[in-house]
Amino acid sequence: MYELIVQTHFDAAHFLREYPGKCAQVHGHTWQVEVTIVGRELDKLGMLVDFVDVKRALTAICEQLDHRMINEHPCFQQTNPTAENLSRFFCEELASWLQGNHPHLRVGAVRIWESPRASVRYVPEEECTA
Repeated sequence: MYELIVQTHFDAAHFLREYPGKCAQVHGHTWQVEVTIVGRELDKLGMLVDFVDVKRALTAICEQLDHRMINEHPCFQQTNPTAENLSRFFCEELASWLQGNHPHLRVGAVRIWESPRASVRYVPEEECTA
């Protein structure tokens, strides 16, 4: 089994509904994102998937949130934009891209950092689906 790992980041604001502390107020983070894609088969060039393609897909997902209020995104209008929920969101979006472009691969994990020392790692029990 191969694991391909790509990291990126985006800047965005959010707030947590019904949170009993400061995080109920609008605040921002430079969110770090790390995705792991797994698969068994390499292509004719000896690659699981081209890093360039994964980076492009990940950039498109980040652009939905970058320099925005995450709470206004359709996926987070009812769901709190916690690091946990963001990691699942990235998993589902990336899984959708893989299904259309590389159906032999799956998302192994997504890690989201909201600060340099605080992160959440989402590992789907089954394949993420959009």
